[in-house]
Amino acid sequence: MTRWLPALALVAVLIALLASGGADYLRFDALAAHRVLLVEWVERSPVLAVGIFISVYALATAVSLPGGAVLSVTGGFLFGTVLGTAAIVVGATTGAVVVFLAAQTAVGSALKNRAQGTAASVLAELQRHPLQYLLVLRLIPVMPFWLVNLLPAVVGMRLGTYVLGTALGIVPGSAVLASIGVGLDSVLAAGGTPDLGIFLTAPVLLPLLALAALSVAPILWQRWKRS
Repeated sequence: MTRWLPALALVAVLIALLASGGADYLRFDALAAHRVLLVEWVERSPVLAVGIFISVYALATAVSLPGGAVLSVTGGFLFGTVLGTAAIVVGATTGAVVVFLAAQTAVGSALKNRAQGTAASVLAELQRHPLQYLLVLRLIPVMPFWLVNLLPAVVGMRLGTYVLGTALGIVPGSAVLASIGVGLDSVLAAGGTPDLGIFLTAPVLLPLLALAALSVAPILWQRWKRS
């Protein structure tokens, strides 16, 4: 039971946030309602604002609270593309590390031993080439962010590799969302919401796919030479 305490604590925090309505603030209509107050607060206390934003992002990521895209766009809206991206990456990586450590303590290799089929293949590749495949999973969001936080713990990935792969892998997507947030004020003032479908457009998707291919290129080259 002691092994499960960290994971159970995260679940308890998630339930408390959902029950108290805390998740309701991670919506664009809530951001529109409070955008003026938030901007004024950032202007008065910029350092404190960045610290609190990182903490909120880390908490939301640690408990797998829905609304990561809203938080990322908010980071760009409040702090600009560069500082916003940095704050997003620090917050998301910190929260992901909390999930990783909790899962590592709770499940260990139990889930790995029970995995079958495609799941077993994914875990095997992640264990053989941890950094490369983690980068691919971070760059191309084909799996939920919370699931990618768990898988490395299942295969026993080293913490340093996990932190590096997570931080580097989420930079491009975070930068795109932060840049959307830079022009968000006029959109919210008009009663609209940002178009997150930009991720599916060629100018964004193709570079992400290219980076993912570059991450696994050394593995494919080694396999080709062996064959």
